[in-house]
Amino acid sequence: MFEYELQQIRSAEMIRAADNYRMAREATRTRRAARHEAARSDHDDSEGRVNGHRSRRPRFARAA
Repeated sequence: MFEYELQQIRSAEMIRAADNYRMAREATRTRRAARHEAARSDHDDSEGRVNGHRSRRPRFARAA
């Protein structure tokens, strides 16, 4: 009987952990979608930033 109760407690803990993990992933996905949508709406403007995305190449050459 004692082992059964421990198993029930452990099962409930695992279900709670899975729910928390799922909610965290959903929040992350929602924030990412909101950022993506905001960036997408910024690109629709006729005038915007000239240097919107930074390139991998540095802006200035290295000094000798």
